[in-house]
Amino acid sequence: MNHPVNADPAELAKFSDLAHRWWDKESEFRPLHQINPLRLEWINGLSPVAGRQVLDVGCGGGILADAMARQGAQVLGIDLATKALKVAQLHALEAQTPDVQYREISAEALALEQPGSFDVVTCMEMLEHVPDPASVVAACAALVKPGGWVFFSTINRNPKSFLLAIVGAEYILNMLPRGTHEYAKLIRPAELAGYCRAAGLVLRHTRGMEYNPLTQRYWLSGDTSVNYMFATQKS
Repeated sequence: MNHPVNADPAELAKFSDLAHRWWDKESEFRPLHQINPLRLEWINGLSPVAGRQVLDVGCGGGILADAMARQGAQVLGIDLATKALKVAQLHALEAQTPDVQYREISAEALALEQPGSFDVVTCMEMLEHVPDPASVVAACAALVKPGGWVFFSTINRNPKSFLLAIVGAEYILNMLPRGTHEYAKLIRPAELAGYCRAAGLVLRHTRGMEYNPLTQRYWLSGDTSVNYMFATQKS
């Protein structure tokens, strides 16, 4: 059976061109570096990653995967953007990050190859960039062990998120490359909750992420109206 790769070539090309700047903390990837500690602390608080088998789906240049490996996890990062993966591998070598590997493979293909293999699966800022997010959610559910945790982060679809995440962040503040997000692809929490339920994932916790452009500070809150995260557990 032939499984088409669930990725948009234009989306991959868009990120591959930026790959060499992934680890420059003052580049357009600065927001990812700034929010990474907040995410990692939240994940670790719910399901400590040390000594666990962890999969990072849509790992990009490896910012979260690298950090989880440094917390003592055995990490596999997967992505379909070749250049970003090469950057992740190069950084792991240069930084001598222990126990992290990277593979160019889709979540769906890996789910067929290694079902039920991971204690924790993370999928951050990726669902809004694929043609079929429900398929990715189902693959993440298939990859995690029973009782294991799957963490998602994405962007809500409403007028406020359009103003803040797209118009504000991409055009006015120039925090993100223009064209990073398309409004129609953004995902409401109720939609993501539906994908999770259908895949056998139980929603345990939600958190929102807020940003103050004046202080340039991020924090986690109960406000899921723009950026939000789900912590789910396989039933």
